[in-house]
Amino acid sequence: MSTEPQLIPPEEPKERNWVVIGLVAAVVIVALALFLLPRSTGNNAPVTPVSAPLDPYAAALTISRLQLSTAENPLGAQQLYIDGRITNAGNKTVTAATVQILFRNFNREVAQNDTQPLRLIRTRDPYIDVQPISAAPIKPGASADFHLIFDSVTQEWDGAFPDIRLVHIETQ
Repeated sequence: MSTEPQLIPPEEPKERNWVVIGLVAAVVIVALALFLLPRSTGNNAPVTPVSAPLDPYAAALTISRLQLSTAENPLGAQQLYIDGRITNAGNKTVTAATVQILFRNFNREVAQNDTQPLRLIRTRDPYIDVQPISAAPIKPGASADFHLIFDSVTQEWDGAFPDIRLVHIETQ
């Protein structure tokens, strides 16, 4: 009996399924984008009408030292920050405040109207960390620094400081 060596054909290279690889890559990219997109600033407040009156206690509060700055997030989107100082010249302790921010166009018309809770700066290093006013109420005669964050601002904005209005204040 003679046995001939059996030739095993060489394995053909396995064909990659590029469609599946592409879909997996797309899912990973979308997941990363959702993770890296600007987080909500906790702004659950409805937009306040431009004609809304100021809170009666607003007369006892002064906003000063306003500064605008921008930064780019990892996806390349611009964020706008407004930093400032709020001083309580009244006789009550402020435990919460909601501000309305009016961005105007070159005709001085309101181009964007945002409403959000005022958040105080807790730490500045290694980055600015904010907290609600209720975590550190502003006593009569005291001041505190605040930080407002905007994930987007209309292109119609003229670049000037927006109007910041105190539309709701809680005191004790």
